[in-house]
Amino acid sequence: MNTFQIIFTPASAAELARMPKELQLQILGEFRGLPQHVLGAELDDFGKLQRDNHILHRFRVGDYRVYFERHELGVLVHRILSRHTLKDFFYRSGLKTGEDETLQENPKFWELISNARVTTPR
Repeated sequence: MNTFQIIFTPASAAELARMPKELQLQILGEFRGLPQHVLGAELDDFGKLQRDNHILHRFRVGDYRVYFERHELGVLVHRILSRHTLKDFFYRSGLKTGEDETLQENPKFWELISNARVTTPR
C-alpha cells in the first residue's frame, strides 16, 4: 500500500507557518479523515471549483478555507485562507453569488492558485 501524502505548496506552507501553533495543529488535525475521502471516487463532502480541466476542492476549518486538489501521492494543498480574506474579496468585488461559483469564474482566484505553486509570500 502506498503512503498517502499531504503536499503543501510554498504559499500554503508559508500561510500555515504564520498561524499560531494551536491553529496549525487544529488545521492539520482536520486532515485526519482526508485520505478516506480522497481515495474514494467522489469528494462530495467538499466544495468544488472547476476551470478548464483544473479541479480544486475546498473545506472549512473554523475561520479558514483550505483549497486542495487530488495528487497522485495524495493531495496538494494550494492555499489556506482566512474566511475574512474571502469576505473582503467579495466585498471589494461586489460579488453576490455563491462562494464556489464566484471563485471558479474569477480569473484572479485561479491566478492566486497558480502563483501558490511557484512563489512563497513574504
